[in-house]
Amino acid sequence: MRSAITAPTIGVPVAPKPLILNLFEMNCVGHITHGLWRLPGNNRHRYTDVAYWTELARRAEEGGFTAIFLADVVGAYDVYGGSAETALREGLQIPNNDPMMVVPAMAAVTERLGFGITFSTSYEPPFSFARRMSTLDHLTGGRVGWNIVTSYLPNAARNFGLAEEIEHDQRYEIADEYLEVLYKLWEGSWDDGAVVRDAENSIYADPSKVHRIDHAGPNFSVAGPHLSEPSPQRTPTLILATASPAGAIRAGQNAEVVFTHGPLLERTVPAVRAAAEEAGRDPSDPKFVVQAAVITGRTQAEVDAKLAQYQEHRSTEGMLVHQSVPIRALDHPRERTIAEALEIEGLPADTPVGRKGGASTIGELLDAVDEAWQDRFFVAGTPEVVADAIEHWLDVDGIDGINLRQYHSYDTVTDFAELISPILRERGRLPEQGGTLRSQLTGTDTLPVAHPAARYRGAFSGVGV
Repeated sequence: MRSAITAPTIGVPVAPKPLILNLFEMNCVGHITHGLWRLPGNNRHRYTDVAYWTELARRAEEGGFTAIFLADVVGAYDVYGGSAETALREGLQIPNNDPMMVVPAMAAVTERLGFGITFSTSYEPPFSFARRMSTLDHLTGGRVGWNIVTSYLPNAARNFGLAEEIEHDQRYEIADEYLEVLYKLWEGSWDDGAVVRDAENSIYADPSKVHRIDHAGPNFSVAGPHLSEPSPQRTPTLILATASPAGAIRAGQNAEVVFTHGPLLERTVPAVRAAAEEAGRDPSDPKFVVQAAVITGRTQAEVDAKLAQYQEHRSTEGMLVHQSVPIRALDHPRERTIAEALEIEGLPADTPVGRKGGASTIGELLDAVDEAWQDRFFVAGTPEVVADAIEHWLDVDGIDGINLRQYHSYDTVTDFAELISPILRERGRLPEQGGTLRSQLTGTDTLPVAHPAARYRGAFSGVGV
């Protein structure tokens, strides 16, 4: 049943809440639908071909998608079985390529589509990243966002010269300072009006309006100035994925879009809003996006056939690898406990899977890692059924958007674009938009003055270059 969209207290129709519609992607063969790269006609293996990305972008824009949200990791999944062997065999996020590099190609063939780029604050210095993001913001006309992550794979730490993963709280402390440096560069290093382009007097930029930032902190020392002139958004649209209390606080302080999981929604939303208010922001500013899965077709028989085909090709072992389960669960009987399996494989009981549920059975573990097929934000049905479900998610569950899980490239985006988007447009859920990514989401090109980054505007006046 469709949700009401009128306000009876005043008798005036309320505009339907628009849907933030992102296509969830990664520059690799196997992202999160493990094993499905083997589906007939799937183009996942073409991820190294620029034509794959340009075709995907065209289809997404035509289908009314807000953005393509690009995940990333900088390490291999090597906890399962003690090596990356299974991840490589499954094509599970390895091999993978840089998400930033495909954005200019996609931007060149689109006009409105945005791009969310995942990048970690843990391993690379902020100064060079600031320039790369400003460059992309220029090249896309302001259509980029940054998904702020701190990285969690042990192999990622070893790839950057560390013996082990940076401790959780320390990663967040580094992230806080990383953001401070970036805000100083993006918002404070160049004043408004610094770029004059005065050919007659041979002045491109006014040196008095460009400043060093002279940041000196426990993790970073950055002199500045920022090498890029102000881009359309200055600071790219800020996205933060969170599942922890510490992450919720930082999301409230910084994020314009919060990517969270359905089971955590009721806990995450109030925590983020409270943190936003504590930081001096409007608590209603952050928008909440969840991972969602949609399978549709023109008839229910077609839907059922797709669902059966996808489930037939899924890889449970791939899910175990992705969730960094150390035990080879498929080698154990379902009734065996996790604690017993850990002991048999000679693994310590004090592992995350052991601490969470050592008394649980292998069968319960296998059922839990296959959660996407029963998720709160999963729907398999004809277009009207799917559209109704999405409206329920918006109006009853209170989310603002979805990151659409891909089962098949390009069938997932094509099915949504051809079958569901027309219904959502008719219902006012996919308004025609354009401009910067931030303007599409919030109505303004740059961060509001209440955002913590705004305090660096004009903060370096009088500081030379």
